[in-house]
Amino acid sequence: MGRFVPGITTALLVLTSPAAFAATDDAADTASNTVDDVLVTAARRDLIGAAATSSQGVVVKEELELLPAYRVGQMLETVPGLVVTSHSGEGKANQYLLRGFNLDHGTDMATSVDGMPVNMRTHAHGQGYTDLNFVIPELARGIGYTKGPYFAAQGDFSAVGSIQMAYLDQLPAQVALTAGTLGYQRAFAAGATALGAGQLMAGGELVHYDGPWDHPDNLRKGNAVLRYSQGARADGFSVTAMYYRGLWNATTDQPERAIAQGLIGRYGTLDPTDGGQARRMSLSGTFAMPVDAGWLAGGEVTANAYVINNQLTLWNNFTHFLDNPVQGDQHAQDENRMVAGGAISYSRPLNLLGLDHEVVAGLDTRFDDVHVDLRATRARVAYAQLSNDNVQETGGGAYVQATSHWTPWLRTVVGMREDYLAATDHGSNAGVVAARLFQPKGSAIATLWQGTEVYLSAGRGFHSDDVRGASQGNAPLLAKADGEEVGIRSTILPNLTATLTAFQMDFVSELTYDADVGQTEAGRPSRRRGVELNTTYNPFSWLEFYGSVAFSHARYTDSDPAGSFIPDAPKLIGSLGIYLRDLGPWSGGVEYRYFGAHPLVEDNSVHSAGSQEWNLTANYTLQSGLRFGIGLYNVFDSKDDAADYYYTDRLKGEPAEGVGDLHAHPLEPRSVRFTVAQSF
Repeated sequence: MGRFVPGITTALLVLTSPAAFAATDDAADTASNTVDDVLVTAARRDLIGAAATSSQGVVVKEELELLPAYRVGQMLETVPGLVVTSHSGEGKANQYLLRGFNLDHGTDMATSVDGMPVNMRTHAHGQGYTDLNFVIPELARGIGYTKGPYFAAQGDFSAVGSIQMAYLDQLPAQVALTAGTLGYQRAFAAGATALGAGQLMAGGELVHYDGPWDHPDNLRKGNAVLRYSQGARADGFSVTAMYYRGLWNATTDQPERAIAQGLIGRYGTLDPTDGGQARRMSLSGTFAMPVDAGWLAGGEVTANAYVINNQLTLWNNFTHFLDNPVQGDQHAQDENRMVAGGAISYSRPLNLLGLDHEVVAGLDTRFDDVHVDLRATRARVAYAQLSNDNVQETGGGAYVQATSHWTPWLRTVVGMREDYLAATDHGSNAGVVAARLFQPKGSAIATLWQGTEVYLSAGRGFHSDDVRGASQGNAPLLAKADGEEVGIRSTILPNLTATLTAFQMDFVSELTYDADVGQTEAGRPSRRRGVELNTTYNPFSWLEFYGSVAFSHARYTDSDPAGSFIPDAPKLIGSLGIYLRDLGPWSGGVEYRYFGAHPLVEDNSVHSAGSQEWNLTANYTLQSGLRFGIGLYNVFDSKDDAADYYYTDRLKGEPAEGVGDLHAHPLEPRSVRFTVAQSF
């Protein structure tokens, strides 16, 4: 399945360095880049001797293609224990849940695409906002993932987890057309050609989607990618330009009493003018080369740089007539952002005192210049300015990590990282703030016997907080998180791999979603303890079963009389996948996803029952490259909710203080999509 290129110093560095993740290759690139000793492995399984923890790994392109993803963000559900859902319009960033964390739109899961960070600081809607609508699924090479603050190369937002997605350098010319129920249409085309000493690849998609909503989403989305690359991943470069534009309506979470009173139906909305628009443009580059001369000889340098422009407006009316009984409470969250940054790392194997070591050292930096404001609106027409901020954030991190092999059965991974962030707000929350954070990290790995390893890890990570809160003294600029875990990975049984991990995470300040204002804010200190089990079983070359389940106990750790339960933190998250590949012309996948009951308020007096759903895809490919595909989503037509919250709002005629109520966004009903594709 996955392909590891030996030009990267070690598989460990591949898994922990964002720039080095690109070593997971695929058949298209292997055909063009001469690699004599590519090792084909099942990426989730063959990490014995390479991984630093039991909960990191690689997802290769084939697994991304077989997963029945309803929306592009659900590609990430190939990461064990990660559930991706939505509580508003399709053009908005998804909701992410992992290890008992409701990560809202990406608060503590650092995500990057070809080295470009996706998480946005000091965002109009939510800190760490992670919108993957600009990703074209067919162009994704694969995913590298980590969990916990144990990896020196990972910085802001990575305390709970990190995801590094890489793009292909080339692929066969192809077109695909998809149409389905609920007003879904998609057209995709891509291809590559030789240009000079390299390859020029281009791809694009157009998407339309209405959904089941009484007021259709009418999502209109366009993506375009142009990429030029030369050389191999371990010795070459790429330059990529991306453009994304999206327009949509949104049905947000609605109060249950409005449905019970017959004011709206299950798929209705009290404010049909909610919605959004987004535009993203980026230019990025990656570079890698071995060093053959001087005192750095024997090592490898990788680097990347990027510049991104993001524009977004979200119109949301969560509380209806609570604050303004005449005009209503719809507001527009606007931002116009420029991001520039990059990273460089050097890795090298060493032999000191008769022991083998691998050392990696690196730097990364990022600058955000963002204008963010909040306006009171009615039917998307502004009538009052509520806040207006111009924020500049400059930050960077430096790290070093050493892997030492003490005996044939014992190795350690020890690292340290220092991050610095300074920010200035000119506007409604004017102020200057700065902070730095030292983060030690370490793991010890013992091979009990062939095919079985035990891991013991501890480390510190962080997320940055919204400058608008930090400048007013309401939040630490860098909120640290300390984690510990112990795990085991075993491939002792034929064709079966299992990992079992027990973890604990302590946050000095939990980022929580405040539905009243539609934003995340720095909250109380918290702790999570839990256990995660992942298994992969390949009884035949054409069949794979994959399962993941995580149990967690989440509580605030202060003595606030409001209660110690963390709202929206699920006790249980699980998934089951069945992949069918190369069974003659047939391929496909089945996925079951589940997140369990969880509290909606701190005293647990109101809670959600959770959600579950089955999805599947099936493909039939002719020798000519013509493929017919079908996707069936929410197979058993579950009536569960994709997301729910408890907060106070006010409908017309209700008391001025409003009514506390459960607000829900339902799962989409059963739907089907048909695809016809041709590769040339």
